[in-house]
Amino acid sequence: MHPENSKSEPRHAAPPKVRIGISACLLGQEVRYNGGHKRDDFLVDTFGPFVEWVPVCPEVELGMGTPRPAIRLERIGGGVRLRMPSTGADLTDVMRNFSRGRVEALATLSLDGYVLKKDSPSCGLERVKVYPPAGGAGASAKDGRGIFAQALLARLPHLPVEEEGRLNDPRLRESFVTRVFAHHRWQEGGRAGWTRAALMRYHERHELLLMARNPSALRRLGRLLGDAGRSDSVQELTDSYLAGLTATLSRPASRRGHTNVLHHLLGFISDRLDRGDRAELVATIERYRLGLAPLVAPMTLIRHHVRRQEVECLRDQVYLEPHPHELVLLNHV
Repeated sequence: MHPENSKSEPRHAAPPKVRIGISACLLGQEVRYNGGHKRDDFLVDTFGPFVEWVPVCPEVELGMGTPRPAIRLERIGGGVRLRMPSTGADLTDVMRNFSRGRVEALATLSLDGYVLKKDSPSCGLERVKVYPPAGGAGASAKDGRGIFAQALLARLPHLPVEEEGRLNDPRLRESFVTRVFAHHRWQEGGRAGWTRAALMRYHERHELLLMARNPSALRRLGRLLGDAGRSDSVQELTDSYLAGLTATLSRPASRRGHTNVLHHLLGFISDRLDRGDRAELVATIERYRLGLAPLVAPMTLIRHHVRRQEVECLRDQVYLEPHPHELVLLNHV
């Protein structure tokens, strides 16, 4: 972490709107097989003001209509097929072709994330039920993945993707939103054009975010950038860094990881605090470590002291404000 020279840049600019793909039923669109929807209040009401949604319903866009006969994944001949039990129609190939084309179009939209509908034979990310063939013997197993979701992950491997069901877990929710905004900043850097210096600036801003998840990965990424010579390809360096960044951020930070970063931050500001403020901060970090206080408690104190003491080397650390505070995500982790 290095001090910045400019002090004129606003520190609390309005957060940008991120662009996120989403299963259309989660926005309240009545596109499900039964003519209903699965509106998600957090996504629409809380997260929605910060998002430009790109809704997709593979079944409707494929022309299946609403309402429509149910479809499901079936295990046939060692493979998994998408079938309509009521008619016996096999929709696997047509759905795969549609999904590849639709995802290719989505790839041009600079998405920052995607939220999929859990359990869907087209959009389910994991543990989608796979049935035996209609009328056949055998048990079902929750080990499938939706056909559209497969195409999405294959074409956009670095895109933050999550199911709405998993977002009910406060830790996974906070992690996903953090990844979305980190991805948005990455894309902004790409539009400006990546250079070695720009990659290093991005890395420095996200150091503590990475440290909370995997200190060893943070060091590896730092060495990757630090050891790069002028003759090395910037494109190859960018690709390697992005792969490491994606792998590291895909792992939610643990309480232990956050505590480590909080103590790291304490080391930067401790000498600037009087005895009372220092004792209060140490005690608050300890309460968080023990699970007696949410992360927002020590984070609020640290942000206050960083601002009050004008700790310039910390002011641009994304860790201190990884997403809009209006989402109150740190209140629940």
